[in-house]
Amino acid sequence: MGRSILITGCSSGIGLDAARGLRARGWRVFATCRQEADCERLRAEGFESFRLDLVDEDSIAAAVATVVDLTGGTLDALYNNGAFACPGAVEDLPRGALREIFEVNLFGTHDLTRRVIPIMRAQGHGRIVNCSSVLGIVGARWRGAYVSTKFALEGLSDVLRLEMQGTGIQVILIEPGPITSRIRENSVAHFEKWVNWQASARADEYRSLQHRLYKAKDAPDTFELPPSAVTARLVKALESPRPRARYYVTTPTHIAGLARRLLPTRALDWLVGRGS
Repeated sequence: MGRSILITGCSSGIGLDAARGLRARGWRVFATCRQEADCERLRAEGFESFRLDLVDEDSIAAAVATVVDLTGGTLDALYNNGAFACPGAVEDLPRGALREIFEVNLFGTHDLTRRVIPIMRAQGHGRIVNCSSVLGIVGARWRGAYVSTKFALEGLSDVLRLEMQGTGIQVILIEPGPITSRIRENSVAHFEKWVNWQASARADEYRSLQHRLYKAKDAPDTFELPPSAVTARLVKALESPRPRARYYVTTPTHIAGLARRLLPTRALDWLVGRGS
């Protein structure tokens, strides 16, 4: 069935579009989800789908073992897409909130990547594509938990890319800006679990901003693109003979990347603050 790829976070949004788009291009797609019900839905679409929960080490090990069994020990690519957000001011994020989000967005992703690398080493090639964010380039208010995981993912990816030189394994970052997905809706449960906003010194600010979480959007955000825009960059990362180290998606990411390189910190803070 051609080249094979394991994708995390395929229940909706970027991961689901990537799975569908790559399958249409002839890739053998292992579309994983945290919940078995979502896997059942994908299997009904004809995908090879099984559970992979980035919090659960046994789940990660079982997913990799399933891939090895189904392919006879090969895997051409890994797309680390699974992640979530926990909004809130940094001063209001308890230790447990950061522990929980790092377990998924960084530690679980790292664990999965480490288990896949030996497969790629043995076959002499492979591509590891990590889905970062514009928030892995610049920070933004109220997004400290998510920003910190994406900054960490960027650093880990950069070092891994250097260390994989000469192995045939390429490490690539995709950095989307605003993309249509359920990440905001899915973040509500984490916000309610961890952030005691009523007791915060910023309670009035939280009250004025809650519509961003709880009110359904009646139109896309400025510069928002559909998940297919990310899939288009993913295709380039996977199929280009010499892929770039980074692929920006959306206008805000291009602006953020340029601003990070050119502006002094105070000027960058002012620019980012205007959009927060």
